Amino acid sequence: MTKMLASVTGPQEAQIALSEGVDIIDLKDPKAGALGAATILAITETVMLIAGRRPVSAVCGDLPMEPRTIRAKVEEIAATGVDYVKIGFFPSQAAADCARALKPLAGKAKLIAVLFADLDPDLSLLPVFAESGFGGVMLDTAKKGQGRLLDHMPLVDIDAFVRRAREAGLEVGLAGSLEAPDVPRLLTFGPDFLGFRGALCDASVRTDAISAEAVAQIRDLIPEERKAGSSASVDYRLLAARGYSPDAIDPTLGTDRIFVRDFVLPVEIGAYSFEHGHTQTVRFDVSADVLRVTDHPEDMRHVFSYDIIMDGIRAIVARGHVQLSETLAEQIATMVLEHPRVARVVVKVEKLELGPGGVGVEIERKRAKQQRATGPRGASGETQTVFAGGGRKGRHS
Repeated sequence: MTKMLASVTGPQEAQIALSEGVDIIDLKDPKAGALGAATILAITETVMLIAGRRPVSAVCGDLPMEPRTIRAKVEEIAATGVDYVKIGFFPSQAAADCARALKPLAGKAKLIAVLFADLDPDLSLLPVFAESGFGGVMLDTAKKGQGRLLDHMPLVDIDAFVRRAREAGLEVGLAGSLEAPDVPRLLTFGPDFLGFRGALCDASVRTDAISAEAVAQIRDLIPEERKAGSSASVDYRLLAARGYSPDAIDPTLGTDRIFVRDFVLPVEIGAYSFEHGHTQTVRFDVSADVLRVTDHPEDMRHVFSYDIIMDGIRAIVARGHVQLSETLAEQIATMVLEHPRVARVVVKVEKLELGPGGVGVEIERKRAKQQRATGPRGASGETQTVFAGGGRKGRHS
């Protein structure tokens, strides 16, 4: 499960974060830069306040890429008793040497490397971090106020970052001026934690104090694990409130239809030899029947974001060549139905360059538990339409 990391300035804000169920309490001084370091006193007092009830992390500051300087600061912060120390790695030929210099300290606290999406992050450092005893790596932004993480790095590249970090054996965190609508989009990649500061403050001003109400809103978007000793690893009562478990949703509320229409992308697709080695224009239309959780939707906690559909299509297309339109449609339908609130999805994939009109396939898929056995086709709850620009249509199972 993805955890929520909240950056706080000291004990007072840490108490708010603790009360609202934040998973990781992170110390920083937001007035001193992207990774501005809190004072040693603030860190020590916060560690004493939390008293092991949550993991505590602290950042080292925006330090020059000089091994001795970074090692001395990491050693100082690790001595406060924090669980994690976050170290910023800015573009530098000395970055790998800085990482290796910290290997002797890896046993004193879990080391988390921070790379910056807006500073051309060097992903070749990932195996170096792993070899140097780092526990994880985080993707953030350095220039606060100049865009969110998703403004500086497309979703397909974030997906690749998460996968490469995992392959190196590192925990993965994502941050960078994240806002509430970003949360469901990033959760699809399964990061170990998402980090927040500005979204937790009044008016989203990261240098202001955090607000309990703002913290609660973000907390409610991220499913929580049950505490040790409970009967399941996931608290499904909480997930139901956040739209993750249809079993606990009142069916009398009905469904809403979320759609993406005329979504056009270049796609490597086709079974013919002439279709290999280049892209062709494909249009996607997707509609999803989504179980409602309230009669009065007010914020991201109450809705299923259409961004998830578009992000998913982009990620699937980025994997490489697809032989059949049917294969692509099935992959998209499966992706959408992975979200438990989706009861039914219709996917249309239309190739636009093979004639005077569009050609392709349209499929309908339903969640298995809601299907009815009505014969050979109805038993699977599936229908499929093959279409051509001239209007000829045929159905098959």
